[in-house]
Amino acid sequence: MRILMVSPYPPLRDGIAAYAVQSVRELRRQGHHVEVLSPTPSAAQHHLRLTGWRGPLALAKRTAAYDRVIVQFHPDVFYPQGCLPAERLAVTLGLVGALRRSRSSELVVHEIDYNRLTRPLHRLAFRALLRSATVVDVHTETERRRLARAVHLRPSAIALREHSGDFRPRTHHDRTSARTALGIPQDAHVFLCIGFIQPHKGFDRALRAFRALGTSRARLYVVGSVRLETPEYSLHAAALRSLAAQTPGAELRLGYLTDELFDRWIVAADTVVLPYRMIWSSGALGRAAILDRPVIASRVGGIADQAPPGTVLVSSDLELLRAMRRAAGVAEGVGPDAAAGASHRVPVPPDADLGAMTSAVRARAAAIRESAGLPGEGAAASPPRDRRLAALTPLRLPTAGGSASRLRRDVKRAVARLTRWELDPIVAHVNALHAAVLDLFGEGREPGNG
Repeated sequence: MRILMVSPYPPLRDGIAAYAVQSVRELRRQGHHVEVLSPTPSAAQHHLRLTGWRGPLALAKRTAAYDRVIVQFHPDVFYPQGCLPAERLAVTLGLVGALRRSRSSELVVHEIDYNRLTRPLHRLAFRALLRSATVVDVHTETERRRLARAVHLRPSAIALREHSGDFRPRTHHDRTSARTALGIPQDAHVFLCIGFIQPHKGFDRALRAFRALGTSRARLYVVGSVRLETPEYSLHAAALRSLAAQTPGAELRLGYLTDELFDRWIVAADTVVLPYRMIWSSGALGRAAILDRPVIASRVGGIADQAPPGTVLVSSDLELLRAMRRAAGVAEGVGPDAAAGASHRVPVPPDADLGAMTSAVRARAAAIRESAGLPGEGAAASPPRDRRLAALTPLRLPTAGGSASRLRRDVKRAVARLTRWELDPIVAHVNALHAAVLDLFGEGREPGNG
């Protein structure tokens, strides 16, 4: 069978590109003739700019020549940054036409910006896109239900595709040789955070929890590369570097990971830590599963559906700390929080009533959490919240609004592009302050997809 795979592709540093490579290998192993079409120059056989309304039209000219077309769908591949609603609608309808021209098609949905589906026309267009594919795949039951609800489809119209179904081990190392090659102590309990360095991955949460462990027998390695050289991601990488430098036993190793090196790190670890703030599904979780490494992961997105048996799911920073303690064999009451308990004892009179005793317990718990570097729990352990904080949203540059005149619209877009290099660092800095304020007052929230 002649198959066309439409996807980002190496050497692009991209999770979907790595996913597509493994899918292509498996299809070829089954005897199919597979060609890859990527949106940028790469190791693929074909390159075609897919962003914008012209991309799907050019793709439609090629899809009829293959027995099967597989599209690895992510909004960034097809929709230009800051595009107007009319152009977004045109792109979706163009993709509908491209899939309908194929004999058989598969749409593997890696991520969707659900905020864009609140407009009725966009929702109807995306529903038409899903219905135009022979098969629509997502990786978790959570996302299947969410996607079906968003576009008013039956969940049975969307198939589940195991995220790591085509994964194969890519390293020959065992635990000992992997640690020798990577320069990791053989006798330490090694925690590993691995993947692209992005704020929503939550690797800073693991660093703070590790700092509160209070043991010299463990190590934490944060390993990966910055996916996009944007001011926001660069600031986040710098913050991680500073946090790791202040955390004994922790180390940040920045650099691109080949498939073999990615697996070598996982084999070298005792526990893989994935403290995501937001995620659809996780390639790192899938690779840890096939390499038989225990995982501590956040209960967000579709992680609970994807996680293999034995995965420890956590819902807060305190649960993350406790899970890491259990994994490293550190007893409760050991470490900085124990020292805090000894130095922040709150005297309770012998004749104290229940209210006084409760207040004393809460005060001591707040002191312990503060010394451990953990956020407070409950109203008594957190600074007072303000309704205005809950209403804060990240700063975003406005898009070039629509205009009846094409000339005015083009001028607005040109001005926006010429000024972004000056405005992006300001937006990134304001959003870093915004995130710090929300964390300080316990108002942290998951980032959106937009």
